[in-house]
Amino acid sequence: MASLSSPWVEWAGEYTKAAQAEALPPNEWAARVATAAAAAGERGDVQFSAGLAEMLARVVLSGESSGAAPAAAWKYAEAALAARLASPALLLTLLSSRVIPQRVARPTAYRLYLELLRRHGFKLCFQMKAANSNKIRQLIDDNLNLSQIFGFSACEPGVFIVEFVLCILWQLVDTALDDESLLELTPEKKAQWPTRPQDISAFEVSFSEQKPEKIEKLQRMNSVITIELIGHLLHNKVITRILSLARENMQTQWGLFTYRLRLLVANSSTLQASTMSLVAFQQLILDDHNVHGENKHSLHKKFHPMVASNPLSSPNGHCLGGSYSALWTPIDMYLEDCLDGSIAATNSIEILSGLVKALQAVNRSSWHDAFMALWIASVRLVQREREPIEGPVPHLETRLCMLLSIATLAVADIIEEADSRCGETDLSSHWKQKTATDDLRKELMLSLQALGDYESLLVPPPCIISAANQAASKAAMLVSGINSSSGYMESINETGNMRHLIVESCISRNLLDTSAYYWPGYINGHVNSMSHAIPSQLAGWAAFMKGTPLTQSLVSVLVSSPASSLAELEKLFEVAVNGSDDDKVSAATVLCGATLLRGWNFQEHTVRLVVKLLSHSDPADYSGRESQLIKHGPMLNVILTGISPVDYAPIFSFHGLVPELATVLMAICEVFGCLSPSVSWTLGAGEEISAHTVFSNAFILLLRLWKFNHPPLEYCIMGDGAPVGSQLTPEYLLLLRNSQVLSASSSSKSRSSQKQLPVTSSRSSQNPIFMDSFPKLKLWYRQHQACLASPLSGLAHGTPVHNIVDSLLNLMFRKANKGSTSIGSVSGSSSISNSSGPGDDGSHLWPQLPAWEILEAVPFVVDAALTACSHGRLFPRELATGLKDLADFLPASTATIVSYFSAEVTRGVWKPAFMNGTDWPSPAANLSMVEEHIKKIVAATGVDVPRLATGGTTLGRLPLPLAAFVSLTITYKLDKASERFLNLAGPALENLAASCPWPSMAIVAALWTQKVKRWSDFLVFSASRTVFHHNNDAVVQLLRSCFTSILGMSSTSLCCCGGVASLLGHGFGSHCSGGLSPVAPGILYLRIFRCIKDCSILAEDILSLLMLSVKDIAETTVSRHGSDKLKRTKYAMGHGKISLATAMTQVKVAASLGATLVWLSGGTTLVQSLFQEMLPSWFLSAQDLDRGGASGGTVYKLGGHALAYFAVYSGMFAWGIDPTPVSRRRERVMRSHLEFLASALDGKISLGCNMSLWRAYVSGFLGLVVDRAPCLLHEVDLKVLKKLSIGLRQWKEKELAVAILCRGGPEAMGVAAELILDSEW
Repeated sequence: MASLSSPWVEWAGEYTKAAQAEALPPNEWAARVATAAAAAGERGDVQFSAGLAEMLARVVLSGESSGAAPAAAWKYAEAALAARLASPALLLTLLSSRVIPQRVARPTAYRLYLELLRRHGFKLCFQMKAANSNKIRQLIDDNLNLSQIFGFSACEPGVFIVEFVLCILWQLVDTALDDESLLELTPEKKAQWPTRPQDISAFEVSFSEQKPEKIEKLQRMNSVITIELIGHLLHNKVITRILSLARENMQTQWGLFTYRLRLLVANSSTLQASTMSLVAFQQLILDDHNVHGENKHSLHKKFHPMVASNPLSSPNGHCLGGSYSALWTPIDMYLEDCLDGSIAATNSIEILSGLVKALQAVNRSSWHDAFMALWIASVRLVQREREPIEGPVPHLETRLCMLLSIATLAVADIIEEADSRCGETDLSSHWKQKTATDDLRKELMLSLQALGDYESLLVPPPCIISAANQAASKAAMLVSGINSSSGYMESINETGNMRHLIVESCISRNLLDTSAYYWPGYINGHVNSMSHAIPSQLAGWAAFMKGTPLTQSLVSVLVSSPASSLAELEKLFEVAVNGSDDDKVSAATVLCGATLLRGWNFQEHTVRLVVKLLSHSDPADYSGRESQLIKHGPMLNVILTGISPVDYAPIFSFHGLVPELATVLMAICEVFGCLSPSVSWTLGAGEEISAHTVFSNAFILLLRLWKFNHPPLEYCIMGDGAPVGSQLTPEYLLLLRNSQVLSASSSSKSRSSQKQLPVTSSRSSQNPIFMDSFPKLKLWYRQHQACLASPLSGLAHGTPVHNIVDSLLNLMFRKANKGSTSIGSVSGSSSISNSSGPGDDGSHLWPQLPAWEILEAVPFVVDAALTACSHGRLFPRELATGLKDLADFLPASTATIVSYFSAEVTRGVWKPAFMNGTDWPSPAANLSMVEEHIKKIVAATGVDVPRLATGGTTLGRLPLPLAAFVSLTITYKLDKASERFLNLAGPALENLAASCPWPSMAIVAALWTQKVKRWSDFLVFSASRTVFHHNNDAVVQLLRSCFTSILGMSSTSLCCCGGVASLLGHGFGSHCSGGLSPVAPGILYLRIFRCIKDCSILAEDILSLLMLSVKDIAETTVSRHGSDKLKRTKYAMGHGKISLATAMTQVKVAASLGATLVWLSGGTTLVQSLFQEMLPSWFLSAQDLDRGGASGGTVYKLGGHALAYFAVYSGMFAWGIDPTPVSRRRERVMRSHLEFLASALDGKISLGCNMSLWRAYVSGFLGLVVDRAPCLLHEVDLKVLKKLSIGLRQWKEKELAVAILCRGGPEAMGVAAELILDSEW
């Protein structure tokens, strides 16, 4: 390596002085220097010499060149750079730190510097390959402190390129700002690198003086040239690509730089006076350039040239299968899936916000369209329940909760995430993040304004017309200037709709303000001030806030109307905690009424307050023997009873409180299950409740929170193939709860836009809780699991449990024992004798034992009773009556009865029971009707329904445990007292009957239809689902109907135009004069997939059906002419352009549907299997999609893109697109899949699929990841990214090859920069 002490460099310095004196032409000087260097043998430092660059810098700046004009030295420098003798980067670095600060006094030198920079400053490719490149980088780093300022070592060539380019451009921007005295507006109030003479510590120079007028003119000219050079660089593709790497990986420094650039654009008079376009400046400021130096939208067109996209612009554009609006169907599907009646332990707010973010990214839509899609899907969800069928399932209340609480909170989550990013960034990035947040709020406002055009969709259901009118009236009063704070309502002629309720929900969460009331068309009525009235609801809450005691009449008013403010809610909670015993009960009653169910504007607080009231814990200094929960028994019972109806549990589930609610219920069960029923309380109305009552209410509700009602077969053989959520257990719920506590304590995220109630800001306990904390519950749970696993055994004669069993059997069947027949005990050594005298009902003889002791004996009691019935010693009616007596005595025993019957059915050891109307009830009266209606329901799918009856003779027989179970359920009256039993037993009966051979469920439906005719529609629909449980081909046919219906290709579809209208229809119910109407295939599938025995095969079926749909699209939509065009050119489709774009949109719709079905059916486990097993297997096998050449080969290209979207949608739905994944599984899965792609591209894996399909998949999948979810690439090893890049370059996909590395994170930045330079763009 040469240095200033190298002989040839010293010679070159002397020769340069002589050449200047002789006015030697620059070309001759350069040739002589090159010859001398070669002759000296300094080959390592001839090209791009560092020593020569330093010498030239010193000569140029010295001003002492043997009396020659300084301009000659600049010409020699130019000649040396042109001949590649000196390092341009080093020479310009040395000049920049000297010339820029002296530009005011020496404008000519600065002008020459700018010219050198323009010509040679960014020709970096060959410089980085020079033999002395390491030394050059080190010298430049020493001068500019690149490593220290940017935080990355400049030793790596690619990293150095990024830092150097940003540094030089930054210097120019700072210079331009300093020329106009704008540096004072920066936070640092100074330049990053020196721009003034006082900053210089070396190379003191002395130039000849010039006239002030000439200097001033040159200065103005230099300012213009500086601005022009900045603009020139920003238009250079290579430069903008390098800058994109800085934006991706040096966010803090990038923010500082763009802050200065924004100041320049906004305040520079020189820039504003020029004719230069500001587009490049603005794109860089707004981050609207990608790693290819092009507009982001043009990148999408390059990677996905065939995709057609249109905004959600009109109310009429939401049903077309191939339309842009159909791409938002996953939101409709998820919302409808939440309403199937099952309880999930997830947080619907987080899932929904993640889903909206994923779709907004993949669909490349505006946030206006994303929010619009969410509102429309949520409103459609409510409208599908306008004519609900009656039955024990969640109805309109849960749908309204989803629209007016969950959807709004999902939007709030998205906006608050942007707010938090704004708060975490430094000052320089704050403006950009704040602008993005403001834009989100503006997009939300615009979406709600546009929502007003959907008048027919916004018509409120009858039950909320009053609430909608009140919301509209509130807006009208404010606009009219009438004070509503007093609680008095003027007589207002204002009709509201669901948009008014949505807006109120957004205002309450600070997403909008009351300026929304002034939107055009928001209010239509007028205010009539002649009459005044105060609604009873407002009067009741006003009286309560003024301190009126909670009398029975006031409680009745407050229960039926929701609180209207957080202040009312807080006071209600305060009374429930600190009031008298009667007031606590009253306050809890009010809290669990309309305030919980319809207080949508602050429901997230109400549900937490309810859980808080249930979790009364012992104080830290408490030394008593009894838990503090016991003294709150009456209030706890009121809450447990209040939240037991079917519409309440889903609300807690939506808000993600199932784990926490389950935990507090476990504590209540543990305490009250140890108390004798003699422990009781008398309520104010004279009603008496016992410890058994509180325990049973808590226990039954707890069991409903986990999949207690699912057949035990699922837990034994299904494994990872089980449907989503079916493996919930108490241990898992506790694990989720502990995880939430840990996450809440370590998370720095705060909801800035929502007021946090102090009492809800912390959980009842910050410590982890495990099953060992509940020994009695743990013992019962082990017995429950043993009952599922094997027949009962181990009960010894004379033990306490045996004595309880005998006592219970005697009391349950005392009337049967009055005859000559005896019922043998479970031990077989004794018989049940009559223990009560004639005429004695024996009610006082029920054992006064704690509930846990009774529950331990119940399985043996039920086993003995069922055995007696099977042997003819007990009539079926007596069996049902005895079991009901047991359940009436201890309602919690219902759970054990259910689990026993479920387990015994799966064992198959019991003889069948003939439902002949003599021994067992007969379904004959309704079985034919059930069959007819089942056929009508599934008519839209084309699935055949097995015959139920032949020649008037029923085939009605059921497994004995199922017959006993259904007989027990129909003994109950449909009243409030029986509701808790039916809420637990009903779903269990349905799942158990569905798991039994056909036509068990149809028989159960027919029997229940005889009992409750108004439930017939619900019961028949439940029976219709069983058709698919026993026939995998029927499931595939149903899935096929889902694809054809959304694409508008189904001849049996309810709506020929496709889209959501065909897929989900209008729910189910008696919507036509002929009774039940056909049910849309999407609704049907969402109601049956949880009972499919193995969901792992679903992904394979869905994948096959997706490709079959692509084949149909290719054959029916794309002409051969268009296919030929596709082969010849990448962009211009000519005649086939429009049809091909439409086909691609349909392909995206099909892919999004397939991904949604996989995600909803099997969750993250099934998505993982899709990436790691099914997709690789599919590519390895041969697939003939174009048999006969009907599509001209287009099907393979469309098929590859379909699989790409299918994979990306699936991954995003399962794991989101946030930079920090919620699960480590995403990292493992993406790494595994990309390694497979890299190995296949490298030739290490032999593929069996069509290569056109493979190429379309790889480029499509990687293009989508790069463009829409680059964070996924950060989780992949650099070696894999390099392999992918190499493979893509071999396919001539240079742009995508670079993009892969550019989005690979800081580790890949250097490699990406080198590739950008090597590509010679």
